[in-house]
Amino acid sequence: MIFASLKDLLADGKDILATGPVALIFVEDPVEVASTVTHHADAGFRAVIAFLPEDIAIPDAVEAEAHWVRYHTPVRRALPDAVNAVIAAAPPTTWFYYCYNAEYLFFPFCEHRTVGEMLAFHTEERRDAMLTYVVDLYAPDLDRFPNAVSIEEAMLDRSGYYALARPDPVTGHPKERQLDFYGGLRWRFEEHIPKVRRRIDRIALFRAQAGLRLGEDHTFNIEEYNTYACPWHHNLTAAIASFRTAKALRTNPGSMYDVHGFAWRNSAKFEWHSQQLMDLGLMEPGQWF
Repeated sequence: MIFASLKDLLADGKDILATGPVALIFVEDPVEVASTVTHHADAGFRAVIAFLPEDIAIPDAVEAEAHWVRYHTPVRRALPDAVNAVIAAAPPTTWFYYCYNAEYLFFPFCEHRTVGEMLAFHTEERRDAMLTYVVDLYAPDLDRFPNAVSIEEAMLDRSGYYALARPDPVTGHPKERQLDFYGGLRWRFEEHIPKVRRRIDRIALFRAQAGLRLGEDHTFNIEEYNTYACPWHHNLTAAIASFRTAKALRTNPGSMYDVHGFAWRNSAKFEWHSQQLMDLGLMEPGQWF
């Protein structure tokens, strides 16, 4: 189904939002739109909704795999404004996920289990949100792949990830069970990344509820949503394998002439498998076996 606007989706697509999990994909450019849609449809989402501007064509090969919403994504707050509008229109407790094109969700054992099965377990653990780490992907050779995107030859950093305490802006004390995570290209090329955009943590999986709102920094106004685990044990976390930062570094005028390659001594070929991400400590299976 194709909706002419976000307003039309909210008015005429209530059935799509009624039962989760629902994936919301925000398309910023034509790169890997089809593979992004297919990956999330195959992950077991009940519905995939892709938001894309008028000047980006809907790929014929995957038109039937998603619902398409014409929406101007290349503006500030485009993503949080749309997500918050969807939250307000959806029934409470519907699970949602959001990402951009050329980003791919991985979770523990995703090769054999669906995202619905994972979220059912997560819900039983009284969790309403899940921390995801955005793991940068990049092509090994920018002469052959000028936009830094290659599904077949994708690489990732196998080290260089770290976390810092997240201070409360009022008290200055660290927030309970909240950390700011860093690493990947945003760490290695931090001189080209604004400080407020260097974090790689994102609460990309969450359950709707009344009054819930997503901010521009990928955190929510309900503090428990922003925690990485419950108080009594470790919980599941997931990862989003993303070409978005590599694309930006190669296309933004302020960095494109300074970036000649991303591969370094700690690069590894991305295996497109959850076990690699768990072995690298980039997601946590928690108590789910």
